[in-house]
Amino acid sequence: MTTTLSIKRNLQLGLDGNEVREMFRVGTDWLAKNEEPVNKLNVFPVPDGDTGTNMLLTMQSVLTEMEKCQNEEVSVITEYMAKGALMGARGNSGVILSQIMKGFAAGLAGEEKLSAVGFTKALDEAAKAAYSALSKPREGTMLTVIKDAAAAAMNNVSEYEDDITGLIEIVVQETRDSVERTPQLLDVLRDAGVVDAGGQGVCVILEGFMHYLKGDEINADEISIPNTVSIHPSSAFAAKMPKVEEAYGYCTEMILKGENLRQEQVRHWIESQGKSAVVVGDEETIKIHVHTFHPGTIIEFALSLGTVHDLKIQNMDDQHEDFLQTTSKKISENEIAVVAVVAGDGLQEVFLSLGISTIIPGGQTMNPSCLDILQAIESLPSEKVIILPNNKNIIPAAHQAAELTDKTVRVLPTRSIPQGLSAMVSFNCEVGLDENIEVMSGFQEQVNTVEITTAIRDAMVNGLEIQQGEFMGIVDGDVLYAEKTIEDAVFHSLDAVDANHAGIITVFYGDRVEGSTANILGDSIINRYPGTDVEIIRGSQPHYSYIISVER
Repeated sequence: MTTTLSIKRNLQLGLDGNEVREMFRVGTDWLAKNEEPVNKLNVFPVPDGDTGTNMLLTMQSVLTEMEKCQNEEVSVITEYMAKGALMGARGNSGVILSQIMKGFAAGLAGEEKLSAVGFTKALDEAAKAAYSALSKPREGTMLTVIKDAAAAAMNNVSEYEDDITGLIEIVVQETRDSVERTPQLLDVLRDAGVVDAGGQGVCVILEGFMHYLKGDEINADEISIPNTVSIHPSSAFAAKMPKVEEAYGYCTEMILKGENLRQEQVRHWIESQGKSAVVVGDEETIKIHVHTFHPGTIIEFALSLGTVHDLKIQNMDDQHEDFLQTTSKKISENEIAVVAVVAGDGLQEVFLSLGISTIIPGGQTMNPSCLDILQAIESLPSEKVIILPNNKNIIPAAHQAAELTDKTVRVLPTRSIPQGLSAMVSFNCEVGLDENIEVMSGFQEQVNTVEITTAIRDAMVNGLEIQQGEFMGIVDGDVLYAEKTIEDAVFHSLDAVDANHAGIITVFYGDRVEGSTANILGDSIINRYPGTDVEIIRGSQPHYSYIISVER
C-alpha cells in the first residue's frame, strides 16, 4: 500500500517551522517502519538488539517536546527538539542521537527558516557535538556516518544553495555509502557480517527527510537495508504520524480464531510490530501476546485473518508508574538512596530484598530513558543517590540523567545483573557516598557473569562461527561459545571462569524456563563442581534462559 505526499513550497526561501515539524515527523515515521531491521543489525546474534528501538523512542520524545512549542521560528523549534532528545535518550545510540540533535539545534541558532546553508551548518554542528560527547569516539559507528553526512553537505552546499531537496539527496546517498563502509572500519562489524546499526538509523532518519521534501511515493514493502533481512509489511507511509504514545506502549493480548491459520507467518509479523511477542497455537486458534505502541494495528491484522476473542490491552506506562510507587523504599533526606535498573520480577524481588530504594523496570530491549532515570532520582527524598544501570547500554543515559539534577548522584557502571547484586551486597548505609562507591566498585569486579541465550541468525563473532538456534555462552560480555545443547553452553562458560574454584554459583532462570528444568541444571552443576554452593533463583528475565553469577 502506498501514499503519495504532495508538497509544494518555495524551497529557495527555506522551510518554515511547520514544514520542519512535518519533516521530522516523517523522518521518525520512516524510522518506525525500519525499527526491526535496524535492531537486527546487532553485532551479537542475540534476540535483544535494540538500537532501532532506542533511536525511535528518542525521536518520539523529540516529537512530543516539539508539540509544546508555539513559536514558528526554526531555531526555537529545534531547541525544543534537542530538549526532547536529551530527556528521551535511551541506550548508547539514543544518547549519541540526543547529542546530534543538540548540535543540530545549535547550528540553527537565530534562524527563522531552514535553508540549505542552515541545514549544512546544523549537520556540521551535529557531528561536532556527537564526537565531543565521547571521550573515546570510534570510527565505523554512527559518529562516522553523521560526520560523512556533514562533509557531503559542506562539499556541495555552494552548488545547491537554493535547493535544499537536491542537497539532502546528495547527503542521503553519501550517508548510505558511509553505512556500507562501516564494516571496513570496525572488525567486529566485518566479522559479524553487518553494518553499523546506529549509522543505519541515522541514514533512515535522513531518508525520511528526503522522502518528505521530494513528495515521494513510498512502498513500504520495498525498503532495503544493507546486510540484513527484508522488512516486514507495515502500515502505509504517511506524512503525519499518529499521536506519540507513552514510552512503554501497550501490553496487547488476544485469542485469534479462524481456519487454516499459519502460526509461523503470524508470529513473524507480530514480532515485527513490537516486543516480548509470544504466538502459540494451531491452524484454528492462536494466542497472541505483544508489547506494542499501536495495538490497533495488531487488532486489524488479526481481524483480517479471523475473529478476535478475550482481547486485553493494558497501558504499560501506567503499570510502570504503579510499580515505581510500590517499590520505593522509604528513606530520609539524609540517607543514601540506591536506584537499580532491573528486568524480570524475580530479579526485582532479589534487589528489593537487598535494600534497593527504587527499581526502574528495564534492561535489554527496554532501556529506560534519561527522563525515566531522572524521575526516579527526583522521586526520592534523599539528596544523595547511587545508580546501578546493570547493563552497559544503560550507563550513558544514567550519566546524562545524573547531570540534569541538583542532587549529588554517582553512577556505578555495573554492566550486568550479577555485578549490580554484588555491588549492592556491599552497600553500607552508615558510611558516606564516596566510600560506598569505592567499596561497591571493588565488589562488582569480584564476580563473573555468564549469560545463556539463543542465536537468532548465523554469525561470526570473535572468530566463532555461530549457527541460528544454537545456545550461546556469553562470559563477561563476550560471546565465547555456541553449542547445540544448553547444558554444553552452560558448562563450557562456567569452565571458562574457573567455576571449580568458585565460592557461590547463583543461577537465575528466565521467563521461559520451568523451575523444575532449572533445578535439574542446578544438580548437574553441583555434580560437576563439588564443594561449590549452588543456588537456583527465579529471575523471570526475558531473552536469556540463564544469568549466572560466579563469586569467589
